[in-house]
Amino acid sequence: MSDIEKMIGGDYAQLTNTNIRSFGWKGVTVTVKDRQTRRPKTILNDINGIVKAGELLALMGPSGSGKSTLLNVLAHRTSALNASVKAAIYINGSPANPKTFRRVSAYVEQEDALVGALTVRETLNFAARLALPSSVSKLERIQRIEALLTAFGLSGQANNLIGTPIRKGISGGQKRRVSVASQLITSPKLLFLDEPTSGLDSAASFEVISFVKDIAKRHNLIVVASIHQPSTSTFAMFDKLLLLSQGGTAYSGPVSEVQPYFDACGFPIPLYMNPAEFIIDFVNTDFARDRSEVDQQLNMVHSSWHKSRLATATVAELTDEMARNSMDNEVNPAIKDESAGRFAIPLALVHRSFIKSYRDIIAYGIRIAMYMGLAIMMGTVWLRLQPDQNNIQSFINAIFFGGAFMSFMAVAYIPAFLEDRALFIKERANGLYGPTSFLVANFLTGIPYLFLITVLFSVVAYWLSNFRPAAEAFFTWIMWLFLDLLAAESLVVLISSVVPIFVVALAATAFANGLWMCTGGFLVPPHTLNPFWRYVFHYIDYQSYVFQGMMVNEFGHRNYTCAPADTPAGCTCLYTTDLADQCLIDGTAVLKTYGYSVGGTGKWVGIMLGIIVGYRLLGWLVLHFRKN
Repeated sequence: MSDIEKMIGGDYAQLTNTNIRSFGWKGVTVTVKDRQTRRPKTILNDINGIVKAGELLALMGPSGSGKSTLLNVLAHRTSALNASVKAAIYINGSPANPKTFRRVSAYVEQEDALVGALTVRETLNFAARLALPSSVSKLERIQRIEALLTAFGLSGQANNLIGTPIRKGISGGQKRRVSVASQLITSPKLLFLDEPTSGLDSAASFEVISFVKDIAKRHNLIVVASIHQPSTSTFAMFDKLLLLSQGGTAYSGPVSEVQPYFDACGFPIPLYMNPAEFIIDFVNTDFARDRSEVDQQLNMVHSSWHKSRLATATVAELTDEMARNSMDNEVNPAIKDESAGRFAIPLALVHRSFIKSYRDIIAYGIRIAMYMGLAIMMGTVWLRLQPDQNNIQSFINAIFFGGAFMSFMAVAYIPAFLEDRALFIKERANGLYGPTSFLVANFLTGIPYLFLITVLFSVVAYWLSNFRPAAEAFFTWIMWLFLDLLAAESLVVLISSVVPIFVVALAATAFANGLWMCTGGFLVPPHTLNPFWRYVFHYIDYQSYVFQGMMVNEFGHRNYTCAPADTPAGCTCLYTTDLADQCLIDGTAVLKTYGYSVGGTGKWVGIMLGIIVGYRLLGWLVLHFRKN
C-alpha cells in the first residue's frame, strides 16, 4: 500500500486513476500569421500521439520546434496562443469535453509561481482551499496535504518557507516538487508539466522526474512533460517520446525503441553518448552551416517517420481506442460539477495575502519604514509652524507635499503587485478563480496596512508641523490621507495590470503622479488653469480633491496673526478680512484665492470613492480581457 493510501485509507485514495485509460490526439495543426510577411506560418503540422494510464511522455525538440505550443494545445490552453488551432483530442477514444477536461487535468508551469513567504505545508493548504470543492471537509483536506507531503518526500521541509529574496528557503528541486504536489491536490488523472527540470542541475532534475514517475506508476496517472535535453538517467525514466523538429514529428513511440529506430534509419546513435543529446542535436537546424544539407536530412527524418511502423501503430492505437467505450460512459459519472464556495475563495486569498504581507517585508514593511522617514523629514522641515501670516504659504506647501508625495511613493507597491499578479495568472489558467476574487482580496488586504501607514505618518507629521490643533481636524486629515493612499494604490493596480513590466509600470505611474501634481490646484490655481487641463484632467484628479479637502480642513476654521507694523492700525495683513482690526486673518480668505469654500467635504469624499472604485473596475476589465 502506498504512502497516500496508508495516510488516508484505501477507500479514500483519491489520486488513483480508475476511469481514464488513455489520452490521445490526432492531426494537431497550429498556424500563425508571420509578422513580417503576414502569410500563414505553420508551427505544428499534423501531430498524432497517444499515452496510456501510468505512462510518462516526454515532449522534446530544439528551441522553436513547437513543443510548448503542443503542450498548451493538449492541455486546452489555447486562448493565449493567438493562432489558428486544429486538433482532435481524445480521452478513452472519445472527444474530450473542455469543461470535463479541466476537472481531470492539472498543469504545472515552467516557472515556480509560488508565494515565497509561505511554508511548504501552507502552500499546499491554500492550493487545497482554492481548488477543492466545498463538499471536501477540513479533515479530508488535511489528510490529502499530509499524504502529498509524504509521497513527495517533503515532510521534513513542511514547515520551511518556500523562500524570499531576503530569507532563504527550500532548494530548487524541492520547489519543483511543491509545484507538482500543489497541482495534485485535486487528484487529477492527467498531469501536464512545462519544462519541469528548467533551471535544475542533473541531480535535481532526476529527483523531480523520479518522484513524478513514482506517483504516476503507483496511481495510474497520465503524465505529459515538455523537457529540454535531459540527462541519460532522466531520459530513461520516460516511457514514451514525442520528438519534434520544425513543427513536424521526428519520432513518436517508446523510449526503449529510440536507438533501434535511428539505427534503422541510417543515423546510428554513437556509443556512450546520451541519446537525448544526440537526437536533439540531430534535428536542430539553428546552427547549421550547410542549410540545404540539413534541410534534406530533416526531410528524410520526417519522411522516414511517416513511413515507419510506429507511425502506423500510433494511428491504429488511436482508432482502436475510439472504437471502445466513450469517455462519457466512464468518466463523467465520477466527476461532479463542484468548486470551492463563492466566499471561500476570496477568504483564502485574503488570508494568504495577509500572511505574505507581514512575513515579506518588501510588500508593506519597507513602505512603512519609508513613509515614517518621510513623516520625520516633513515634520522637522516644517517644524512647529506658528499660525501667522508669514507661515501661510509654508502651511500650503506642507499640505501639498504631504498629499502628493504620499501618493507618489505608492510606486513601491509595484513589485509586490506584479508578484501577486503572476500567481493570479497561473491560478486563473488552472480554473481556480477569476479577477473579481483576486481584486477583492487585493483591496481588502491593503486597507489595514494603508490605514496603519496613514495613522503613523499623521501622528508624526501633523503635530510636528503644527497644523490646526483640534481632534476633529486631525481625524479629517487622516481621512483625506487614507483616501489618497487608497486611490494611489488603486492607480498602481490599474497601471501594473495594463503593463505588467516593472520598469514600464514604474515609469507610467511616475508620469501619472506628475500629471496629477501639475493639475491638482497647488502649482496653478484651478480657476487660472488652462481650460484643456482643467476640464480634461483636473476634475478626475484625485490629488486635487485631497489637496482641496486638506486646505479646507486647515484654513476653513483657523485664524492667523498679522505682522506688527509702525502704523496707526498697528499691523499689516496680507489678506483683507473682517478680522483685520484684530490683527488677524480669517483662513477662508486663503481659500478664496484658490477658489475653494467650506461645506463641500461630503461631495468631495463621494468623488474620491468614485475614483477609487473606477480605478478598480478598470483594473478588473484589464485582467478580465488580458490572459497573460
